[in-house]
Amino acid sequence: MLLINDFLIDEKITTTHFICNLQACKGACCIEGDGGAPLLEHEADQLERDYHKIEPFLTEEGKEVIEEQGSYIPSDTREYADYATPLIEQKACAYITYNELGISKCGIQEAHEAGVIDWIKPQSCHLYPIRIERKGVFKQLQYDQWKICAPACQLGQKEKLPLYQFLKAPLITHFGADFYQQLDAYVKQKNANSK
Repeated sequence: MLLINDFLIDEKITTTHFICNLQACKGACCIEGDGGAPLLEHEADQLERDYHKIEPFLTEEGKEVIEEQGSYIPSDTREYADYATPLIEQKACAYITYNELGISKCGIQEAHEAGVIDWIKPQSCHLYPIRIERKGVFKQLQYDQWKICAPACQLGQKEKLPLYQFLKAPLITHFGADFYQQLDAYVKQKNANSK
């Protein structure tokens, strides 16, 4: 296992091929699961601060849930975040929206794309299917292998694109260019040694 800047890196992040295939999965990761999207404390604060800007992009069901539960809730997952997004009927994220093809989208991201907020979406969503877990004094970047992402793995295999390269922009956004360069150099060295 690789260690970069106090993060343990799951080898599957460097060896799994992956490209999100929303035509096939319809954005199921925003609907299925055992909890809302994990939120860092500053992200919970941002949701509280920016909710009035995000609200116009949400469904009526999502607005009702957020009005009842708040813009975020406590999290009891194994991840490093103490908060999470609330859920609609214990399934879909309250911030979910849908396009004309029935593919789920993120209302937070739509607000960002419209230029009304300056952050794209929670780190846990931006990095998915990479999850961050506590491992003692370290945090671990873990590949969350899930059957709903089988089409993404098939497309990634077809295009020969490793997961860490597919998520290059989010990895740089959240951990910095140096982090990504170290990860990329490690993979290239490992591949060269295996030839």
